[in-house]
Amino acid sequence: MSAFLLISQKITPIHMSSFIKQAFLMALLCLGIVTITNAKGNDKIIGKEVTYTFNHVTMKGYIAYDGSIKGKRPAIVVVPEWWGNNEYTKGRARMLAELGYIAIAADFYGDGKIAENPTQAQEYATPFYKDANIGKDRLEAAITELKEFPETDANKIAAIGYCFGGSMVLNAIKMGTDLKGVVSFHGGLMTAPASKGMVKGKILVCHGGSDKFIPADDIANFRKNLDTTGVNYTFITYTNATHAFTNPDATANGKKFNLPIEYNKEADKKSWNDMKDFFKTIF
Repeated sequence: MSAFLLISQKITPIHMSSFIKQAFLMALLCLGIVTITNAKGNDKIIGKEVTYTFNHVTMKGYIAYDGSIKGKRPAIVVVPEWWGNNEYTKGRARMLAELGYIAIAADFYGDGKIAENPTQAQEYATPFYKDANIGKDRLEAAITELKEFPETDANKIAAIGYCFGGSMVLNAIKMGTDLKGVVSFHGGLMTAPASKGMVKGKILVCHGGSDKFIPADDIANFRKNLDTTGVNYTFITYTNATHAFTNPDATANGKKFNLPIEYNKEADKKSWNDMKDFFKTIF
């Protein structure tokens, strides 16, 4: 569970040839003895696969954090699109690590399953839509895994989700999961109803103004439920943004599978900045 150990401080290849130096450093990398410093020259982002279990289901997640930061920090669970816990989700975890958080890209389907097409994705996701408790349990299992890391501030945990993942984080907080807040990026809004006093944190919804997957009635019912139960939430709509607007692969996937989705660079950037501002208010 611990980070790669930096135990090479006294091992210096100063007098070695260039070839031997490279081989030496590569050996240390393979052993997990050194970390790579990113292009900024000051952040050391550690990313590692983690395996955890809940209710006899094995999940394969991905943890990311900045190894140069000392002490505990707020933690974020990242819940993927219906494709599964792929490189896009792991990339978002690394981006959060660069902001100073520790993040886990959560495997909701189990065994690291990745859908290859919409039919398979729908098959994997359907049980979670039928029973919201499944998603709540999987998210809480990821939180439990996060708390195993000494870098995690157990009193400052939030979650973000994309499409399917947006629905899952909304369900969880509305059903009482102890989170400081959640952010839904182009998530489905036909979610579990909130009850008065049940929601412990705040909600940010980042919604595409041209999202053809989310009916207007769903938006109205979602907002009405939060209004009547006194939930603290913010709902932001991004002009000309479709479903999946944050994912650079959305345009290609839309063409490949004949789906009304595409990447929107402006909305992606703005929604990420809105998320960062939101985190400042909850942590």
